Amino acid sequence: MKNVGVSILVHGTSPDELRKALGCVAASSVVNTVWVIDNSDDDSLKRVAEEFGTVYRHVENRGFGAGHNVAIRESLAQDLKYHLVMNADVCWEGDVLSALQSYMDANPDVGIVMPKVRYPDGDLQYACRMLPTPYDLFTKRFLPGCLTRRRMERYLLADADHDRPFNVPYLLGSFLFFRSDALRQEGLFDERFFMYPEDIDITRRIHRAWRTMFWPGVTIIHAHAAASRRNLRMFRIHLTNMFRYFNKWGWFVDPERRRFNRRLRAEMPRLSGPRPCGRG
Repeated sequence: MKNVGVSILVHGTSPDELRKALGCVAASSVVNTVWVIDNSDDDSLKRVAEEFGTVYRHVENRGFGAGHNVAIRESLAQDLKYHLVMNADVCWEGDVLSALQSYMDANPDVGIVMPKVRYPDGDLQYACRMLPTPYDLFTKRFLPGCLTRRRMERYLLADADHDRPFNVPYLLGSFLFFRSDALRQEGLFDERFFMYPEDIDITRRIHRAWRTMFWPGVTIIHAHAAASRRNLRMFRIHLTNMFRYFNKWGWFVDPERRRFNRRLRAEMPRLSGPRPCGRG
């Protein structure tokens, strides 16, 4: 049954990249409606979207969460059971979405699922993480890697066995397969965040009442541009929105963060052999 809505947010995305992502989605047998939400200055990507019969929305650029919320609201209005939020720089082989729908059908207490994620070079991408402290997200920008490596490996769950599923409070927003009932219960993306911490915020809210799972039954490829590491404007946006995140949830006093992270570290499966090549 076609019970999945999909939204892809684009902003100056190359036509070839969008075409590749839409081709992966189109190969699935469970997708009902696909939305391309375009924050670009013009609507030149409309032609690519129309090639695949998607719903195209050219909207004001109010950020990642606000853009996806346009599609999520329409998806909920259609009463679709699931909604996938994905980046245009994601691709895969086979019918990944059918496998994810089957997993969710079999696990009704799961509010979000994310598959295994790899970089184009084959390295594992650390796409599930602990809830961050200010130290985790700020000092790594300003201190040498030799001083922060152990802390960063802990935060990125580098010691977790990524061949086994586990329940994690922070999943990266590049590919989030939501249960619509979880979105109805816990709310959509917080539009106060222009971009970057909106995925932390929504995962931890849903994690309160649902399992938010990393499930390695299928694998996707994510190019992961990490623009804020190279672009000063994007870095300022990242910094501003992380201030907003910690103002909302707490800087150094966040009992829920402490509780969720302790439970994660106690329950997650650990590597018993050599660590695979991976990075955040």
